[in-house]
Amino acid sequence: MLSKTIEKELNKQINAEMYSAYLYLSMSAWFSAKNMAGFANWLKIQYQEETAHAIRFYNYVIERGGKISLEPIAGPQTEWKTPLEIFKQVLEHEHHVTSLINNLVNVAIAEKDHATNNMLQWFIAEQVEEEANAEKLIGEVELIGENGYGLLMLDRELATRVFVDPNASPAA
Repeated sequence: MLSKTIEKELNKQINAEMYSAYLYLSMSAWFSAKNMAGFANWLKIQYQEETAHAIRFYNYVIERGGKISLEPIAGPQTEWKTPLEIFKQVLEHEHHVTSLINNLVNVAIAEKDHATNNMLQWFIAEQVEEEANAEKLIGEVELIGENGYGLLMLDRELATRVFVDPNASPAA
């Protein structure tokens, strides 16, 4: 059984993950409008991952006998100037999400909720990956600059990314 404190914090995290999904879907739409389908694909997959993260928290709350309390999701930004501006915002946002996850770990430790702390370790590792991916893309876009050919090549590379549901059971 979850404490009311943990339950409240996990519900807040579900909302934060859904906002992340909404933000990345908005970024994907911006790239789609610019005819950059690969960049749009990369961010649409980010959207799917964030939705999967929200579902992972949702399922955990249910599994532990908690109550789900869904709140409205804030509207995300819809306009950016450049691809670099978007990926810098992705990194900034991932740093924010990392701080939210770290805070959840601190709450779980304070509440002596070892099961929740254990579940959160997956998210700690996931955030390392999320930040590294954003940093890599920032470096690549900075290297390319405004070179249209370079952006086209990166766009084609990003089009190959596919979504792998982290909540799916492994095949038997």
